[in-house]
Amino acid sequence: MRSRVIHLINPRTDSLTTRPIYFNRALYSPLAGLLAVAACIPRDQYEVILTDENIEEIDFDIEADLVGISAMTSYVNRGYEIADRFRAKGVPVVMGGVHPSFMPKEALLHCDAVVIGEVEQIIGKVLDDLKDNAMRGTYRAAGLHPMVGVPMPRYDLLKKNRYVNRTFVQTSRGCHQGCTFCAEPLMNGLKFRYRPVDEVIREMENCGERNISINDADFFGTPERPKELMRAMKGRGLQWQAGVTSKLAQDDEMLELAAESGCTLLSIGFESISRSTLTSVHKHVNRPDQFAALVEKVHSYGIMVFGLFMFGFDGDDLDVFDETVKFNIEADYDACAYSVLTPYPGTLTWYELRKANRIVSYDWTMYDQGHVTYLPAQMEPDELRVGHARAYENFYKLSSMARRFPWDKRKRAQWSVYNAFMRKAAKTDHIDSIAPPTADPTVAPMPPLLPIKKEWRAAVLEAAGAPDPETAHLAPAPISCDVGMDRPAAAAE
Repeated sequence: MRSRVIHLINPRTDSLTTRPIYFNRALYSPLAGLLAVAACIPRDQYEVILTDENIEEIDFDIEADLVGISAMTSYVNRGYEIADRFRAKGVPVVMGGVHPSFMPKEALLHCDAVVIGEVEQIIGKVLDDLKDNAMRGTYRAAGLHPMVGVPMPRYDLLKKNRYVNRTFVQTSRGCHQGCTFCAEPLMNGLKFRYRPVDEVIREMENCGERNISINDADFFGTPERPKELMRAMKGRGLQWQAGVTSKLAQDDEMLELAAESGCTLLSIGFESISRSTLTSVHKHVNRPDQFAALVEKVHSYGIMVFGLFMFGFDGDDLDVFDETVKFNIEADYDACAYSVLTPYPGTLTWYELRKANRIVSYDWTMYDQGHVTYLPAQMEPDELRVGHARAYENFYKLSSMARRFPWDKRKRAQWSVYNAFMRKAAKTDHIDSIAPPTADPTVAPMPPLLPIKKEWRAAVLEAAGAPDPETAHLAPAPISCDVGMDRPAAAAE
């Protein structure tokens, strides 16, 4: 008898970091979520096949009992196309990830079921219903996973020779920040949930890699927990990188432990060099007057700084592009990624711009942090597009790279790989136009977690047409998210 097969698919992303650039490799594997899903599927009952469309073609002729697709907004339309093709062949499809979790009604037009939020507490019910041929609708856990006993991701399914960074270990979920442009607080909450240190170390020791990316929204989120973990990581021959916010990255004890435990790079969501802009989007933790000193301090421990910046905030004018890049070069950032502000559906930025009738396009393929999908406050959309492209061009000029090259104890080979990938990726992006206008979406997003702050919560419910019995159950009061707190994730989605 043929064993039951589950085919997990990551649709083509075509982003700067997931596009194969050198030696047929992409800078990052986007598969952390699907590897975690695969880990929850009983091996004695199912064969799992994993396909990343960024590096390989999808075999639509595989005899699968279930297809699972994970998608973020910029590539969810491709996910829908894939789902439609498999369903036309009679194969049931379940979708998950950020966009389906925020837009389940839309996703259900293309799939049989949607998993909202975290998979660990839901997968058993999904598989039981699959056996009974009754898998349909939305699946949502009653609460958030405590992060104890999380199964080891299925690293054996990963085609490791196709990525530079390929092993992503999650040590926590949640983030203390409440950035209005970010999906994290409305997806995983503002309270950190930590995996036991011994479980994290066990995964690091058994993942098959010595170079590890920590896949947390903010690894330095609290003062003591990361120090406890880094003490346990010391002496194990690991090299690692992580995303952090700027406040605790200034802690000398934190940085000393990071260096001693093998940290080579910190990605930091600086977002803007304007204090008023940062305050307007609720990123109170950042202090632009301290950015240059922070970069210098991190460098003193032999650790590189990958700066994440965003253009298109209401406080940005035409000077923001050149001023930001000039600052980045003079402050000796090792690498930078520049994004166009993107109103991802379900984020507070989406509701604010939607209410002001400033969103122009709802074509999700344009929501790639490069195309302009809304009306900026102090410039034309095309000026934002051109300025964004110019920032990449100027920061990754050969003269800039020569000036910033690390002659100290930072990892020169790693620095060179990142700068080479980002320089070439930016040159191949070819975003030559702004997003064309579209009709309004037929359904409104509903975040997995609702904000407690009254005006933000009201904006969400108003856009969703609440009170509505069908949507009211989607955000139970016990796990509402207090986005009224002071603090946020570096990634927008």
